[in-house]
Amino acid sequence: MKKQFAVIGLGRFGGSVCHALSKQGMEVLAIDTDEDRINKYANIATHAVVADATDDNTLKSLGIRNFDHVVVAIGDNIQSSILTTLMLVEQGVKHITVKAQNDYHEKVLNKIGAHKVVHPERDMGVRIAHNVVSKNVLDYLELSDEYSIVELMAGGMVSGKSIIELDIRAKYGCNIMAIKRADEINVSPQADEMLEHGDILIVIGADSDINRLEQALFDDDD
Repeated sequence: MKKQFAVIGLGRFGGSVCHALSKQGMEVLAIDTDEDRINKYANIATHAVVADATDDNTLKSLGIRNFDHVVVAIGDNIQSSILTTLMLVEQGVKHITVKAQNDYHEKVLNKIGAHKVVHPERDMGVRIAHNVVSKNVLDYLELSDEYSIVELMAGGMVSGKSIIELDIRAKYGCNIMAIKRADEINVSPQADEMLEHGDILIVIGADSDINRLEQALFDDDD
């Protein structure tokens, strides 16, 4: 069976989530207090309704507790975001993801029972900063305060060398999880795998170790 999702709040973030879930063939209920936004997503979501998600009876009438996952993407109104999340928790929704505006907002959401809290603007800012600082960093995913996964573009300093020859794990404490080459991806590559110019290395490690690795082996101009 297809999973059922509800997205509350159809601003840029909520609208993007709604669009992506619908594109993947999921059943999506889109909820917003703005009729114009609802009209915009009426042909994208499975169902789109004008409703106030801070009202307990409204959520009950929508059968919100039967959804597999509810995403609270309410924009700048922190009070509405917290109230809605609290209602969802009290109604026993299985999985609740909420967009936070700041660290204080996140603390409150965690305390009242949100299962996952995201900071899309902050996280995107971090990813862009990594891309701007190093031309070899193609993408960046923060796993925790100290660990990340990055995509690094192989340049001249690593091209023509094997993984064991570079000795990345021993020297830099990082692991190469996969290598993307053209349209192919090699998961858990062997130690004798030779790297080619333009390969994309998917590397996991502590941020400090990844930085050392970047500076030592990927800071070239070719």
